[in-house]
Amino acid sequence: MFKRILIANRGEIALRIIRCCEEMGIETVVVYSTEDRDSLPVITATKAVCIGPAKSTESYLNQDRILEAAKLTDCDAIHTGYGFLSENADFARKCEENEIKFIGPSHEIISGMGNKQNARELMIKNHVNVVPGSDGLVNSPEEAEIVAERLGFPVLIKASAGGGGKGMRRAFSKDEVKEAYNSAKAETLAAFGNGDMYIEKLILNPHHIEFQILADEYGNIIYLGERDCSIQKNNQKLLEETPAWALTEELRKEMGEQAILAAKACGYTNAGTVEFVLDDDNHFYFIEMNTRVQVEHPVTEMVTGIDIVKEQIKIASGMKLTYTQEDIERKGHAIECRINAQTPGTVKFLHFPAGFGVRVESYLYTGCKVSPVYDSMIAKIIVTGNTRLEAIKRMRRALKELVIEGVKTNAEYMLYLTYNREFINGKYDTSFYERNNQEIVKLIAVEQS
Repeated sequence: MFKRILIANRGEIALRIIRCCEEMGIETVVVYSTEDRDSLPVITATKAVCIGPAKSTESYLNQDRILEAAKLTDCDAIHTGYGFLSENADFARKCEENEIKFIGPSHEIISGMGNKQNARELMIKNHVNVVPGSDGLVNSPEEAEIVAERLGFPVLIKASAGGGGKGMRRAFSKDEVKEAYNSAKAETLAAFGNGDMYIEKLILNPHHIEFQILADEYGNIIYLGERDCSIQKNNQKLLEETPAWALTEELRKEMGEQAILAAKACGYTNAGTVEFVLDDDNHFYFIEMNTRVQVEHPVTEMVTGIDIVKEQIKIASGMKLTYTQEDIERKGHAIECRINAQTPGTVKFLHFPAGFGVRVESYLYTGCKVSPVYDSMIAKIIVTGNTRLEAIKRMRRALKELVIEGVKTNAEYMLYLTYNREFINGKYDTSFYERNNQEIVKLIAVEQS
């Protein structure tokens, strides 16, 4: 087992990893920017090392400084959490070259699955269901028009190296293809420095279902069930839950087996997520694989009782999985709401919800600053219940208890969302936000007036 792990991240995920390491008897070193010098991870870790100014490219994305900090503090492993360098194949390779264990898959796997077109081709070869699409990359707007007409509209123009909702545009007719292609390409070039594009048939208003997997270095792979992540704003998730209301046990098993097949196809190790879209006729298709721990991993932990971050560390240290697929039992229902800051500022007063079945992941404390420099997510509220309805009612109670003064958040919006009839019935898809946003906003306005 590792003696000391460097955490190359910030905020709630850095704190989440620190807590896990503390329970495992592992020392932690957290790197931080000058903007985060007073943060909870810096206060909580065994040791903290400043690696640069607030700008991410000069701190949390500065690979050389992070590796130097790891070597100076004698760390034998690095955990990158999610975001920043978590899916950076070059950084994983540098860790390997410096004989520091990267807690995640190898750089070859990250590179292969990070390129969505390559991943798509690999899945096709290994008989994993994929959305119909282009045969390889699409290199011009003119070629995009030809491919789109062959597939039939609507289509989704996607960046091969995209992520987080970037580099994707819809086209519902030939007239929209050129602008969509150029816009998506420009966005992904700016965000990822890679302009490779491909096209898929657009599955209108699907369910976004992802399967959590664990894979050790000895060929053992299991899935821990699914999460429904269909409630999204601009491809950014707002709420996740498990189990997915749309799945039967038969369909869940079939999709889980496809997730394992996808992992086997690329020789995957560590924790990962296989993402699918599911249409109204229960046809499902692989869309991508995330080679890291995800924001929403706590909902899976709450129904399985398995600490996914702890399993990541154990797998990276060379241990075999101690679970088989038959060991996995999912009990009850779990829901997660992401609490996002809508303004920066100082938290003047803070009260987190508590009580039976409530979990909070956050880096906030009274007096801390919410920076405009980094991601807007400042907390996650996770609840469990014996039934879905019980979990919904518990989430409402938790959101009512939440108090964050000094920083405007989306907490009230999330509370009203849980009263939405479509959400309560569990019959929602990725069009939920578009269809229901105005109604939720009006309800809030009426209440405030």
